[in-house]
Amino acid sequence: MSDKSNLTATKDELLQYYRDMIMIRRFEEKAGQLYGMGLIGGFCHLYIGQEAVVVGMEAVKKDGDQTITGYRDHGHMLACGMDPKGVMAELTGREGGYSKGKGGSMHMFSSEKKFYGGHGSVGAQIPLGAGLAFANKYRGNDSVSLTYFGDGASNQGQVFEAMNMAQLWKLPIVFIIENNQYAMGTSVKRSHSETHLYRRGASFGIPGTEVDGMDVLSVREAGREAMEHARSGDGPFVLEMKTYRFRGHSMSDPAKYRTRDEVDDVREHNDPIKRCEQRIKDNEYASDDELKQIDKDIKKIVKEAAEFSQESPEPAPEELYTDILAEVG
Repeated sequence: MSDKSNLTATKDELLQYYRDMIMIRRFEEKAGQLYGMGLIGGFCHLYIGQEAVVVGMEAVKKDGDQTITGYRDHGHMLACGMDPKGVMAELTGREGGYSKGKGGSMHMFSSEKKFYGGHGSVGAQIPLGAGLAFANKYRGNDSVSLTYFGDGASNQGQVFEAMNMAQLWKLPIVFIIENNQYAMGTSVKRSHSETHLYRRGASFGIPGTEVDGMDVLSVREAGREAMEHARSGDGPFVLEMKTYRFRGHSMSDPAKYRTRDEVDDVREHNDPIKRCEQRIKDNEYASDDELKQIDKDIKKIVKEAAEFSQESPEPAPEELYTDILAEVG
């Protein structure tokens, strides 16, 4: 889909993409540590390895565009500009969290940043994403709904129901399939009769393309074309991001369904952060010392977020009875 000759970026752009991906990586590593210490309860799904997808898509968003996703959501929140302190405090169940400590890892929202979750039920966010797009069309604004889901969720029936309606009504939505190739633990080739997931919308007439989800510039260029398609009134578009998670499905997953050699090979040769770093070096945009300083600065921000997440008080018992009913006059 995207022209390889367009895979260029300015110094400021590349360095910003690098910072954003490093922020997600260091945040997730710290979240994993806190989980291991028992400071984060429940489920926790890390985004390590998939950073280029959300950072590349964020680069082509405009004010008013919405993001909605599943439970591997911390990276999306950070890319949207949500405060790392608020995200980490929600993970530890504190009142300083985005959902006042009541939602945890999977259920954070920010109307300010147009981030609408974080959804724990597999595929539940997809018709909601179509609903956001319907609202945009109904209101006559210029906004696009970015609706993320994984290769496992792509087999859910509600995906096809949402796609049918989205194309029928020409809704401004981009369906983004983050194909990390294993769902919970079963490879795509063992669970999908059609392994080219960008074809999921073909029977409805929805165009789609496969994208190198480990390269932030490839994601950005494919995302730009998909967003222009949706924003222009031509309806939905499907992007299949071929990506890879370096950790298990969740913190409780030992990931024995794939070999250590396979994971190490991807880490060594296809890490999205390393690929961005190499571009920076090839263009002489920053020295090793400057890149190390960026990493050091990010680690400080993440450390402060972790401290805040432990210092913020737990929600008061009365909070159990708040935010459970909305009265519309």
